[in-house]
Amino acid sequence: MLSENILLVGAMLLFAAVFAGKAAHKLGAPALLLFLGVGMLFGYLDIVEFDSPEFAEFIGMVAMCIILFSGGMDTKFSEIKPIMASGITMATAGVMLTAGIVGGFIYLIAPYLGVHGITLSMALLIAATMSSTDSASVFSILRSKKQGLQQNLRPLLELESGSNDPMAYILTVMLVGIVSDGASIDWWDAVRTFIVQMAVGGVLGYGFGRISVWIMNRINIRSIPSLYSILLLACAFFTFSFTSSVQGNGYLAVYIAGLVVGNYRIAYRNMLGTFFDSFTWLLQIILFIILGLFVNVEDLLKPDVLIMGGAVGLFMIFVARPVATFTCMLPFRTFTSKARTYISWVGLRGAVPIIFALYPITNGIEGADYIFNVVFLVTIISLVVQGTTVSGMANWLSLSYEEPESTFKLTMPDHIRSEFSEIGVTASMLHRGDTLKDIQLPGHTLVVMVYRADKYFVPKGFTQLKPGDKLLVVSDDNEKLLQQVEDLGIKHVMKV
Repeated sequence: MLSENILLVGAMLLFAAVFAGKAAHKLGAPALLLFLGVGMLFGYLDIVEFDSPEFAEFIGMVAMCIILFSGGMDTKFSEIKPIMASGITMATAGVMLTAGIVGGFIYLIAPYLGVHGITLSMALLIAATMSSTDSASVFSILRSKKQGLQQNLRPLLELESGSNDPMAYILTVMLVGIVSDGASIDWWDAVRTFIVQMAVGGVLGYGFGRISVWIMNRINIRSIPSLYSILLLACAFFTFSFTSSVQGNGYLAVYIAGLVVGNYRIAYRNMLGTFFDSFTWLLQIILFIILGLFVNVEDLLKPDVLIMGGAVGLFMIFVARPVATFTCMLPFRTFTSKARTYISWVGLRGAVPIIFALYPITNGIEGADYIFNVVFLVTIISLVVQGTTVSGMANWLSLSYEEPESTFKLTMPDHIRSEFSEIGVTASMLHRGDTLKDIQLPGHTLVVMVYRADKYFVPKGFTQLKPGDKLLVVSDDNEKLLQQVEDLGIKHVMKV
């Protein structure tokens, strides 16, 4: 009966998480915050007991591996190329600055808050665990909002959140070792470790990404296409584990591998995208529920935790993150002050800081429970204050615009090279005549459907077009098509 009871409770948790996610979307709150709340509620009511930091750490590792790989797959290199330098700067220097500023703040205020025994190394460790923005939170919030961001802000924020975990991981592991051994900080060793981990992680990530593409396209298992998802999942896990075993940073490697896979043609791309999207959501739900179950609400509400967590959370949001952001963005003049302000605001904390806060517990560091509770509370503050205002802040700073949605929803087989585009008909487009045959389109291009007044129909050469019509166009030379319609002054063009 034990196994049936476990399944029953697991199903209840998943049901609660799904309905919480639906409620979060309507309320404009991060779904991950409510997933965390579901876990805390079930734990507080003693419906589920969970007290294994090792298992929580393992689930966190698996979840982060897939979240980063999937996030890389969904990121187009053409989008991040213009902001590569600024994104990498924020992911490295930004993390170190945040950790240093917050660590100094904790060390200075701890005696005044009646919290004794916090050395500089301990304060820096607390800060390091929450120095990176959380990819799961940023990806889920930005991609669930049907809202565009100016000045390439969305790819910048996604690149930063997807690639800054390695820096925080290195700092956390290094400081855990220092605090547990009681040694002083060896900055030269820290720099060497950082360079080796980032270099090995970057090289192996790119290499395994290319190998994954080659395997996916060469192996012939089309008779059982579902196995392609399992194969790519194995490639992601192998990339992470092998890189970590040779002193590289597995989180960086798996993100870069996903980026490579996502920017090359692979078999059954659409099916793989659906699988990884669903699997990522499942892992996020499980991860946040487990982390919610692990925390003790009574410990979280202790005065020393509340005061320290509240002070650190507000300091990080309103001081540390803005100072680190504006400092790192100084060389990049193309970003306006409003854009820099928005970047500093979307410094969301989520699962990653809580996972890293488990490391002191699993390493037996004195006061590790206090560290975990403070980090957990800071994460909740960040998700509530920043996570609920991601959209509103963009509107307030006049950085948002309505992201157009395609009228036509299509799924094309991956082996077909032709591409579909949606074109909005304008008056200037009809200056030679208002029938379909009067429109000059490149060779190997065909208008296959017209959308007008909530109706779809297949056009013929003599079909009259009107401004506001939407055309579904298929072409073997999509770049030439897009260039030609741009020359005609047509702005409503998007790939389907």
